[in-house]
Amino acid sequence: MKHELLMLRSLLVASLLVCGLILGNMLTYAGEPIQLAHVGAASVGSTAPACPLPPDGVVCPFAAS
Repeated sequence: MKHELLMLRSLLVASLLVCGLILGNMLTYAGEPIQLAHVGAASVGSTAPACPLPPDGVVCPFAAS
């Protein structure tokens, strides 16, 4: 019984330590944020869609092939 209690207690302490380290890292991070896209750059191949959305918001159906 004492062995299980010691294991559970050490697991609790370890998880609290990891959570505290993660929280501390999030609060004190001073680096540059990661940018997944260029600011103001259009995506490659962004041409006008074949079926644009009309002003009333009704989407036109695609032609059956």
